[in-house]
This record gives sequence, structure tokens and C-alpha cells, in this order.
Amino acid sequence: MEQQIQMSERFRVGALLAVAGGLLDAYTYLTRGRVFANAQTGNIVLLGVCLAERRWGDAVRYLVPVLAFVVGVLVAEWIKSRFKESSAVHWRQISVSMEVVVLLLVALLPHTMDALANISVSFVCAVQVESFRKVHGSAFATTMCTGNLRSGTEQLWLYLRSGQREHLSRLVHYGGINLCFIVGAALGAWLSGVMGSYAVGAACIPLLVTLLLMASERN
Repeated sequence: MEQQIQMSERFRVGALLAVAGGLLDAYTYLTRGRVFANAQTGNIVLLGVCLAERRWGDAVRYLVPVLAFVVGVLVAEWIKSRFKESSAVHWRQISVSMEVVVLLLVALLPHTMDALANISVSFVCAVQVESFRKVHGSAFATTMCTGNLRSGTEQLWLYLRSGQREHLSRLVHYGGINLCFIVGAALGAWLSGVMGSYAVGAACIPLLVTLLLMASERN
């Protein structure tokens, strides 16, 4: 039941993070030079294409966000190892707070620094996806959809075979997270057209709400 699940694994938190994730991916693609912040598979494919075509400068442009993502995962793990036993603050609150600070700084970067913006957002997305990996005990991703789509379809098959409601519940959760990601992407596209590079600041709103929810659980 929900009261037995810590706040960081509840659907409402996953939904908020998915909105932020979708918004960030749309933002970097539309505003910062058509580079994906979350979907590193896309960047890796484009990296391979650039290498094959000997476009070395473009290759570097796609390689750097991938490396930033790797660093973000390592930083998230360091935060976890350093603060997991802390009674003063949950280590995931530190991760989200860092996300907010970095994104606010990204909003101030001019377009001449798009590369740095993409590096920073990729780093943030890596911290988020590594820090929040479950919803109601099931593995989820809040910054990409492919894994959720696969897992949700698997739950649909299991429900059709067994009729067990727990599979239907998991299917709804996976579908809900992906829907929130789509909503975030649509919002990011709209805000990018209205606010330009400042649109990234909107991603801080669901992140701040997430912080408040986690803080309320500890009080």
C-alpha cells in the first residue's frame, strides 16, 4: 500500500520527474542545437554517423553530452554513498537540489554556450535517472521512455494471460509515467518557443514540488 512506500518511489514523484525529463529533452533539442539531453542512444547514433562521415567537430558535439551523462551517474552514486545514512537530509533531496541549481544556471547561458548547456542538462538528467529508479517497487526511468514502454507492454501481456490486477496496476503506472513525459515534452516545446533559452527554468517547478514532497515525509 502507498503508506508503506517511501515518497521517492511514489507515483506522484515519478510523474513530476517525468514532466521535468520530457521538458528538458524538448528544450535541448529545440533550443540548444538539436542535441538530446536524456536519450543518449540518439546522441551515440549521431556520434557514429558523424564519425563515419568524418565530421569530427560534430562528433565531439554529440560525444560530450554522453560523457557528461556518465559523470552524472557517478556523482549520483557518490552522493548516495556519502549521505545515505544521513538523518538530517535524504540523499535524493541533495540530488534534486543540485538539479535545480544547475538548471537555473543553464537558463542564464547565451546561445554561444549551447555546448555547455547541453553538457549541464545531460549531467542533470543522469543524476535524476540514477537517483530515482523505482515507482511502487518497479523499475522505472523518468528521463526516457523506451524501457518503460517495454515494461508496460510486458505487464499488459501478463495481465491478459493471468487477469491479475497487480499487472494492470503496473501497466497504468508505466503508461502514466510515459504520458507525463509526453506532457513535459509538449510543455517544453511550447515554452521554448515563448521563452527561448529561459524555458529550462520551468523544469525547476516540478523538481521543487518533488523536494517539498520528500521534505514533508521526513517531518
